[in-house]
Amino acid sequence: MPFSPKSIHGRSRAFSSRRSTILIFSSLLIGISGFIFGFTAFLSPIPGYKCLNSHPRSVRVVWEHGGDAINGNRGAGNRHKVMGFVGIQTGFGSADRRQSLRKTWMPSDRQGLERLEESTGLAFRFIIGKANDKSKMAALKREVAEYDDFIQLDIEEEYSKLPYKTIAFFKAAYALYEADFYVKADDDIYLRPDRLSLLLAKERSHTQTYIGCMKKGPVFTDPKLKWYEPLSYLLGKEYFLHAYGPIYALSADVVASLVALRNNSFRMFSNEDVTIGAWMLAMNVNHENNHELCASDCTSTSIAVWDIPKCSGLCNPEKRMLELHQKESCTKSPTIEADE
Repeated sequence: MPFSPKSIHGRSRAFSSRRSTILIFSSLLIGISGFIFGFTAFLSPIPGYKCLNSHPRSVRVVWEHGGDAINGNRGAGNRHKVMGFVGIQTGFGSADRRQSLRKTWMPSDRQGLERLEESTGLAFRFIIGKANDKSKMAALKREVAEYDDFIQLDIEEEYSKLPYKTIAFFKAAYALYEADFYVKADDDIYLRPDRLSLLLAKERSHTQTYIGCMKKGPVFTDPKLKWYEPLSYLLGKEYFLHAYGPIYALSADVVASLVALRNNSFRMFSNEDVTIGAWMLAMNVNHENNHELCASDCTSTSIAVWDIPKCSGLCNPEKRMLELHQKESCTKSPTIEADE
């Protein structure tokens, strides 16, 4: 019996209904599968890919403030703005040096440091590592609680590790401060902050600048000598031009490049000033030589005074610092030499 138009229409409508149900169900399954796949991919980043908005790993710094330890996890927008940041490198055996400094050109209280920063645009902090000796750490904690003028790096404080401490210092300083220049200074020099401020404030055509009292000299190959260089066979008989270690400054662009480098990107030499000097050559920065940073006595233009070449800083710095501070040529001379 032939199908009537009515029966054909009824079957077509039923078939269409079933097909629609199957399509809807299939679409729902595909949609759920796609959501699960997308969510999983979101949670599992592609290997080797870095999310541009991920929180950057900050320099780990223990910054004692009022007796409480604070990690230096500041973002770039929260860095304290100054013209220059001066990190005074010190150690656990240098408490007397720090006391002499606080009695001379570096204020001993937070308000004094703030006034110095306002007048010069320079922030000053002592830079120190850590020790396994609990008594040393306890003494440091007491000193921090009294003066509040330290940044403590998460690196062991040892003379043999000075190059590593110096790199850690620049990375930490960059994380905490937004400055035009970052200055590494030792705790055994007599400094004129006002004149250092003028030096750093000068207009320069180079954005990548390395300022210091530059030197060359023989490479020490005798293991008995203080500045012995185990890698002397790579250097030859004489060092390349580089700044004396007691004080030098790196511009912000240079420090930004240092921060971006992995710690093992460049070779580490035994001496910190040689290490930095080698890195500056590799980075093709401008060397600015200024002998007022290595004056042997206070003058009308001296910026940093130390007993060159007899000592790597001031000889007997605890006593010599106080003696220099009593001299009018050190404390009473104007910032800028008067025109005749």
